[in-house]
Amino acid sequence: MSKLIVTMWVTLDGYVAGPNNEMDWVVPLGDYQDELVGAADTLLLGRVTYESFAGAWPHVPDNPEAPENLKAYARKLNSMRKVVYSKTLNEVTWNNSTLKRELDAADLAAMKQQSDKNIVIYGSASIVQALTNLGLVDQYQLLVHPVILGSGKPLFEHIVERVKLKLLSAQTDPSGLVLLYYQA
Repeated sequence: MSKLIVTMWVTLDGYVAGPNNEMDWVVPLGDYQDELVGAADTLLLGRVTYESFAGAWPHVPDNPEAPENLKAYARKLNSMRKVVYSKTLNEVTWNNSTLKRELDAADLAAMKQQSDKNIVIYGSASIVQALTNLGLVDQYQLLVHPVILGSGKPLFEHIVERVKLKLLSAQTDPSGLVLLYYQA
C-alpha cells in the first residue's frame, strides 16, 4: 500500500507563499525532489500548481539548454499519473492527468491500495488542508526555509482538529533550509 506524502516549501513563520503569491524565497533541492518523485507514481495537484507544472515540465525534456538531471526529473513527472482537483478548470491536457471536482476520501483510499509506490502532493495548500482534515496524510515533508514573510498564504489554515505528528527525521542544507519528515 502506498503512502500519501505532502511535500511543501514553507517559511519559518508557516507561509507557503507571500501576500502576492510570490515564492522567490524558495531554494530548490534537486536530489530531494528526484528521490521523492522516484518513489511515487501519482501526483495530486490543485489548479494553481497544475497550471504551473503543466506549463513548464512537459517542455523541459526537449529543451537543449536544460541540464540532463532536470530533463530526467521532468520525464519522471511527465510519466506519472496526475490527479488534479479543481472546480474551475474545464480540462487537463498534461500527459496522464485526470480532473476531479472534489476530494473523495474513499477514492483516495482506493488509490493508496492500488499501488506500492507513493502518492505525492506538491503545493496546493487548500488541498493539503482538506486532506489533513480527512486524516488521509501519512507523511508531511516540510522544507522549512530560513525566511520570515510576516504575511501570506498559510499552510495549515482551517484545520478543524489538532493533528499530533511524530518527527521521523530532520536534515539541514548548507542554504539554511531544514527538511522535516513527520509521520501523521
